[in-house]
Amino acid sequence: MGGKNPGLLPKLMEGLKKSREDLKDKMDSIFTLRNKLDPEMLDELEEVLITADVGVETSLEIVSALNKSMKKNSNITDAREELKRILREMADTGASGVPDRGPLKVILIVGVNGVGKTTTIGKLAALYRSEGRKVTIAAADTFRAAAIEQLEVWGRRAGADIIKHSEGSDPAAVVFDALSAAKARKADVLICDTAGRLHNKKNLMEELRKVQRIINREARDCSRETYLVLDATTGQNALAQARMFADIADITGIVLTKLDGSAKGGIVLAINRELDIPVRYVGLGEGIDDLQPFDGDAFVEALLG
Repeated sequence: MGGKNPGLLPKLMEGLKKSREDLKDKMDSIFTLRNKLDPEMLDELEEVLITADVGVETSLEIVSALNKSMKKNSNITDAREELKRILREMADTGASGVPDRGPLKVILIVGVNGVGKTTTIGKLAALYRSEGRKVTIAAADTFRAAAIEQLEVWGRRAGADIIKHSEGSDPAAVVFDALSAAKARKADVLICDTAGRLHNKKNLMEELRKVQRIINREARDCSRETYLVLDATTGQNALAQARMFADIADITGIVLTKLDGSAKGGIVLAINRELDIPVRYVGLGEGIDDLQPFDGDAFVEALLG
């Protein structure tokens, strides 16, 4: 089973190894030692899901769906397989994003510092370049000293153009110039970095709104996406960040980084369910080709084995 992206399953199997090992023993003891679904078994399952960072609300929903399904349909004899089916349904993100239209696809990248925004931009650029697309990157995080230099390194590796101003410049001005340059150079994709300072939410909000206004005005005929980058290893904290950014910007997708270093893989289900924001890409390593389009079927298979 590999779902829509067969190449993803082996990478996910390796990347979700920590989460799967943690879950497998617990799931085995629940499903193997009991023949029927009883209240005690459901309580144990709920607890296991919560510890995998599926979240309280989503865990309750999963357990309730499993209980209903098993009671309603006597033909279902394998509770573990039925659980997988429910999780696959929950992990299915549906469409793969905003349909490409116009001459340019513009992607705004948001997220707090330290989640892997810069590496995500480099890997995303490499992914589009591997599809034969011409990519421009806007270095609009002008506040963090190393941000521009890091993007230049990733840009060279990916074969993408970089548009930058000096440190401390107005981020909206960088995005404006990048849009002009991307159009003039007939780029297919423009990826815009942004600052991730959280100490002043009001400033961050104003800055992002200003950048968003420029994009909406100058790229009204283009596909426009806003990806929120989250660190999978932070578990429920990632969910809190997602809620905050959803208030600030119109998030169209999540990029979940460091999934390979986390035992909290269940956070994917919590984000999908509680925020109704699809996970678009997952980061499964340090390499430039380790950012993969998300596939719900492969994810569930890799999580539960």
